[in-house]
Amino acid sequence: MNILITSAGRRVSLVSYFQKEANRILGATAKVFTTDLYPEMSSACLTSDKGFKVGRFTDENYMDVLYDLCVENKIKLIIPTIDTELKLLARDRARFLEAGIHSIVSEESFIDVCRDKRNMNAFFLEKGFLVPEKIDIDNPAFPVFIKPYNGSSSQDIFLVKDASMLADYMKDKDRFMHLEYLSPKDYKEYTIDLYYNNQGDLKCIVPRVRIAVRGGETNKGITQKQELIINFVKEKLGNIEGARGCLTLQIFHGKENNKIYGIEINPRFGGGYPLSYLAKANYPAWIIEEYINKKEITFFEDWEDNLLLLRHDNEMLVHGFDY
Repeated sequence: MNILITSAGRRVSLVSYFQKEANRILGATAKVFTTDLYPEMSSACLTSDKGFKVGRFTDENYMDVLYDLCVENKIKLIIPTIDTELKLLARDRARFLEAGIHSIVSEESFIDVCRDKRNMNAFFLEKGFLVPEKIDIDNPAFPVFIKPYNGSSSQDIFLVKDASMLADYMKDKDRFMHLEYLSPKDYKEYTIDLYYNNQGDLKCIVPRVRIAVRGGETNKGITQKQELIINFVKEKLGNIEGARGCLTLQIFHGKENNKIYGIEINPRFGGGYPLSYLAKANYPAWIIEEYINKKEITFFEDWEDNLLLLRHDNEMLVHGFDY
């Protein structure tokens, strides 16, 4: 009854949570393994029960290597952590399932929606969210917020305040979206950790205010039981066909006008999830209970309100490392 967290990198907290819950629910023999390109230099791999070296997700045999690793190590759950491997796991989910291995990943059709922000905006509009207005970059009204269609980790994102800041490459309509800017003076930014069961039914909603962000992940954040937001999300996203496991929803909420803008959904554990876990929204335990113990997950809302997370750097030492 072992668990595999792929592309673990620096996700020490996530590994530790799965270790704790697997030990509590499945017993001391349950192990949490990890993969990484360089497991010997991954803090999460060094925290896990064992880290395995795998190639890049672009390697032709990546999924075959992952499959063999799972079978050889009696792995029952795969927890992905990066966007680029989600479609691969979704496409191969049936093959893994035949071997009794559950990939906790949404269906490929929904991943396609999430990976292309043009599709994401259409999804939000269909569900009743507002989305930022498009800006004609050939005749722009400033400021303009520019982001790639398929970006992640806040890379290649620009706030262009006037014409002097607008470089020619930023005008590329095949690469970038050009949108109205929602100012933090007027809007509060939330990342919301959602849990969906195997039928695509929403079972938990934890809004987190993003106070400060570093590298695209929450560096300072606070849980907030904002009933207007919770009820809105429950109504609009109560069921998503093809959704599964932890999803992170990003929205902007108007401080005065109460408007809710959908920004994006990442169909995986986000880097800020530790705050929700510490607030008692125990997604690792629910995944283990649902997919291994076949238990039904009921809607949960008894998580801690106004819990502040302040992240800090820490060190991990490996003695005698040969480099």
